[in-house]
Amino acid sequence: MTTVEDFDRQAAEVGKAARQRVSRSALGEWKAEPGREDPVAILLKQNAKRVQSLVPIRMARMAESPFAFLRGAAAVMAYDLGSSPGTGLIAQLCGDAHLANFGLFATPERNLVFDVNDFDETLPGPFEWDVKRLVASVAVAALGNGCSDEDAASAAEATARGYREGIEEMTQQNSLDIWYDRVDAEQVIAQIPKKKFRKKAEKTVASARKRTSLQALEKLTEPDADGIPRIKNQPPLLVPITLPDETTVKSVLAEYRRSLPDQMRVLLNRYTLVDTAVKVVGVGSVGTRCFIALMMDKESGAPLFLQMKEADTSVLAPYQKPSRYQQQGHRVVAGQRLMQAASDIFLGWATGPKGVDYYWRQFRDMKGSADIENMTHHQLSNYGGLCGGVLARAHCRSGDPIAINTYIGGSDKFDKGMRDFAMSYSDQTMADYRLLLAAIEDGQVEVADNAY
Repeated sequence: MTTVEDFDRQAAEVGKAARQRVSRSALGEWKAEPGREDPVAILLKQNAKRVQSLVPIRMARMAESPFAFLRGAAAVMAYDLGSSPGTGLIAQLCGDAHLANFGLFATPERNLVFDVNDFDETLPGPFEWDVKRLVASVAVAALGNGCSDEDAASAAEATARGYREGIEEMTQQNSLDIWYDRVDAEQVIAQIPKKKFRKKAEKTVASARKRTSLQALEKLTEPDADGIPRIKNQPPLLVPITLPDETTVKSVLAEYRRSLPDQMRVLLNRYTLVDTAVKVVGVGSVGTRCFIALMMDKESGAPLFLQMKEADTSVLAPYQKPSRYQQQGHRVVAGQRLMQAASDIFLGWATGPKGVDYYWRQFRDMKGSADIENMTHHQLSNYGGLCGGVLARAHCRSGDPIAINTYIGGSDKFDKGMRDFAMSYSDQTMADYRLLLAAIEDGQVEVADNAY
């Protein structure tokens, strides 16, 4: 009979074998391969599949800073990671685990938790790919905020340490405890060392609690002649949709309902569709088809805003096994439910006309995010460590914590390897960013005059 100790021993052997494939120090090495594809060309390939009138907004947002470029260049980094040796220790990946893709949101019980919150690129893959994207984003953000190379490296190392310690903590829990584990907003505030920074975090939490459908109704709509709320026309970022698009939304809404669990279908049926609009969001997502739908409770008139967002193939797909979900919205929803401690009750998916896949979720469901651009070195270190810890828990819901922990080990070798990668890749990001600016200057890439 196979015992628990036998399973643990086998998992540890898997982790040890991974060290033979790629050492922890080698994991931290980065140098562009000869013949590396032009990063601007990778972005232009993505742009070709997007709404062309919105592409200049995407490029303008990416051109704002190296950190903004990194945010939008998930496909570039996926290409680079795909050419690097990997551990083979597989977990469900976020696929775009940069600092800005962590934040606060509401659980079904209406509590605020801190977790990964973007899954457009989710796919199973080597756990270190998410960690590398996270530590690289910390280094790029730190340098963009005026930190020294030494401080940027220290913040990246602290982030990797947060991940390592998170993995070690998960090995002390059973599978059910890992599944229930979550980081509440109050825990985040309690970990902040200085009072003035805690006050700022408390304001962020308070602001997140107010970001509801009711607030969105006040901000995004105005009454028509009959007193019915209609979404404002604020082109090009918010545009009430034309009839063909409205037909699309209603068709997809019907299929979306069928993707929901029975009890959620009953709840959604209490709402009626009032208005829809195109809504530009994010940095890397700009140009994908994204709509918001204003629903109203048939009995009380209370609003519910839903977001319908195009789901394309993950940027990781060319370098990993194909997703088991052929419908890309289903892939996003399944990955989110697998990684998050608690997920939006309105998550669902549908396929629209011309075979475009979408996923649905609540819009502005008490979401809150950190002010990354104004963080000091110490704040980035603490915040990066927090993100690393929740990413570790997210990976352990699908991956093997013992195998990953055995590979990482108890020393700081992994932390230092990730630090070295972060600093090398921050140099690469800066070089790629300059290429984008040059392409804009040469007229190869068009940018919008006003991106917000």
